[in-house]
Amino acid sequence: MKHIKVGDLMTDDVVSVVSLTSFKEVAKLLAQHDISGLPVLDDEDRVVGVVSESDLLSRQAAGHPDAGATASSGAECTAAEIMSTPAVTVHAVESAPGAARLMTRSGVERLPVVDDEDRLVGIVTRRDLLRLFLRPDAEIRRRIIQDVLVSAMGLGPDAVTVHVIDGVVTLEGRLESRSQIAILAYLAEQLDGVVAVVSHVTAPVDGPVPASIQGVTHGPSTER
Repeated sequence: MKHIKVGDLMTDDVVSVVSLTSFKEVAKLLAQHDISGLPVLDDEDRVVGVVSESDLLSRQAAGHPDAGATASSGAECTAAEIMSTPAVTVHAVESAPGAARLMTRSGVERLPVVDDEDRLVGIVTRRDLLRLFLRPDAEIRRRIIQDVLVSAMGLGPDAVTVHVIDGVVTLEGRLESRSQIAILAYLAEQLDGVVAVVSHVTAPVDGPVPASIQGVTHGPSTER
């Protein structure tokens, strides 16, 4: 199936710092640009870490006089001393849903986007990925009919009735086998913007997966 790529959603004008950037400058950039984190780069623009508001707060707490820390442990330290490393990054050609899963697993709010040599080319945030779920219902319905029913499964556009409300897809009708129903529901769920799939499709008997769509359920391809 087709998916929006990270490169389609990322911001390529990225606020970043280098390892020697001071604590105060990092804090200033975060406030100035209203962001919660930024990548830390080496001399060749490779991402070596990410520094976030949480990192700043943790370091500041560690440098509080009550904790017995020196001044260099607080506001005088550098990005290299407080950044989280290794950085969790993603490539522009990867699918946006895959990036969303990586972001959730890693517990981060933004992912630096890098090229094959780990050099920074952009950044994608949770807010960017939420745009996936803003796809119009009419567009989702059109893609289910054209991309799933017709192109992937080789069925007619009227093989089942497709309703989409607020990203929730409801399928109604009758197919030749239960395996077709399972494949239809699976492929519909993979489309960008689909929140859930409710199937009321019935079938008389089970049957083998048609040769024309074998392999489709092993994973979606990407789209430009």
